[in-house]
Amino acid sequence: MAHPNPSVSNPLERLTVEQLRQRTSMKWRAHPPDVLPLWVAEMDVPLAEPVADALNLAVARGDTGYPAVDRAYAESVAGFARRRWSWDGLDVERTAIAPDVMLGIVEVLKLITRPGDAVVVNAPVYPPFYAFVTHADRHVVEARLGATGRIDLEALGTAFASARKVGERVAYLVSNPHNPTGAVHTPGELAGVAALAREHGVRVVSDEIHAPLILAGAGFTPYLSVDGAEDAFAVTSASKAWNLAGLKAALVIAGSAAADDLARMPEEVSHGPSHLGVLAHTAAFNEGEAWLDALLAGLSANRDLLGQLVAEHLPLVRCTPPEGTYLAWLDCRLLGLDEPGGEDGPGIVTELAGPARAFLDQARVALSSGHVFGSGGAGHVRLNFATSQAVLTEAITRMGKVRG
Repeated sequence: MAHPNPSVSNPLERLTVEQLRQRTSMKWRAHPPDVLPLWVAEMDVPLAEPVADALNLAVARGDTGYPAVDRAYAESVAGFARRRWSWDGLDVERTAIAPDVMLGIVEVLKLITRPGDAVVVNAPVYPPFYAFVTHADRHVVEARLGATGRIDLEALGTAFASARKVGERVAYLVSNPHNPTGAVHTPGELAGVAALAREHGVRVVSDEIHAPLILAGAGFTPYLSVDGAEDAFAVTSASKAWNLAGLKAALVIAGSAAADDLARMPEEVSHGPSHLGVLAHTAAFNEGEAWLDALLAGLSANRDLLGQLVAEHLPLVRCTPPEGTYLAWLDCRLLGLDEPGGEDGPGIVTELAGPARAFLDQARVALSSGHVFGSGGAGHVRLNFATSQAVLTEAITRMGKVRG
C-alpha cells in the first residue's frame, strides 16, 4: 500500500449520519432510521474529487450518451496495475467492457462453459455467485475454505474432480480477494490453483472487484500474472474501491490463451455499461489513487478498532482480521443466537436468520446473514466497516448487549 497523501483527509470521517441518511441508495433505505446499516458493500464516503470532477464535466457538456467502445477504461486499469502491483501483463487488446462485474462473469461463463456444466466456488462466498451461476443454467459445486478462511487446495482438487462428472466443461469462479473472509490470496496459493486447474482441465475466472482494497500488511497478486493462468479471465471495476456501484461499468480481461474466447463475446454486451460509469471508473483508476490511499489508511485503522471493539464487547465472537476489502467475517456461533431459518439457501442476499436477525431486532444493527454465503456460513455475519469510527463503535457496543 502506498503512503497516504497528507493533503487528502480520511474519506470515512467526512460525512455525518444525518448526511448519509439523505441518500436514496439501498444501504440507507432498506431499514428504518434507527438502524445502523453495516451490511451491503457501500461505503460511507463522498465521491473522490477526480471522479466527481469527471462526472460534473460530463453533465455540464451534456455528455450522457452511449459509451464509446475505446481503450481508455482498459488503459486506466493497466496503468493502475503497473503502479500498484508491478504488473505489466494487462494487454488492453484483450479486454472488453461489461455492465458490471457479475454480469461480466456470466458472459465469460457463457463463453467457456455450456448449460448444465459445473462452476466451482469456495464456500462461504459472495452470495450472487450462487444466484448468477444458477440463473445461467450452470451447477454450483462447492469447495469449502480451510479453517483459517483461506483456499484449501486439497478440497479444491476434490471439487474439480467432482465437477468434471457434472458436465462437459468446468469453470472455477474465485473471489480474489475473498469476500467475505477478506483473505488476499498469496502468489503460492494462486500458483497452486493454476496447477490444479491445468491438471483437471478447469478454466478460471477471477473476480477482482476488491483488488484495489488491500489493507496494511498484505499485497495483491492478479491471477493473470501467475504462471499457468494464460487461459483464464479476470473481471474488475472501480465500484468497490471508489464506491461507484450506481455507475455501471466493468472490465473483462482475458489471458493470452483466452483471446479467441473473448473475441466471441457478443457486441451487445458492450452496450450495457453506462457512459457516465465508464467515465467515472476511468477517472478513478487514472486519478483517484491519493483518495484511495487515504481510504486504505482509514480502513486499516477501522480494522484494528473493530478487533478491539469485538474483544471488549463480543468476547465470544471470533474474527480473523481481513487482509483486504472492508468486510469482516464474524463467527458468532458461541453466542447461542441460532434459530430456524434460511431455508432458501445461498444467494438470497437480503434474507436474515440467526445472529444477523438477532442483531437487527435487538441491537438495530443491520449485517449480512452468514447462511446466504453457502456452506460454512451459518452462525456467521458479514460486517461492513467502511464507516466512521463513531458509527462502528456505536454498532459494536449495541451488538454487545444482545442475548440469546
